[in-house]
Amino acid sequence: MKDKNFTGLPKELQPWEGFTRDSQAVKVSVDKRRYGKNVTIIDGIDAKSENIWDIAKELKRKVASGGTVKDNRTIELQGDHRETVKKYLEDIGFKVELV
Repeated sequence: MKDKNFTGLPKELQPWEGFTRDSQAVKVSVDKRRYGKNVTIIDGIDAKSENIWDIAKELKRKVASGGTVKDNRTIELQGDHRETVKKYLEDIGFKVELV
């Protein structure tokens, strides 16, 4: 998305400039849903500078479970996969905080 200029603004004034993976604080937490099922929640990835759908797809493949993207900003994975998700996100350049 960084190479597309659909706003008509100069490159240095585009709203997603300055956002890099190492400046984003990504939070990984686990929530207990009904019937005792755990859900891993990844929040804090900027959808304007990253393709959150591709990241979710790769995470689902890494942990071998289902998942979804909620409100185009939160990734939910079925099960407790905090450590695997943290390792993968750090490998691709994000700062990760376990909650």
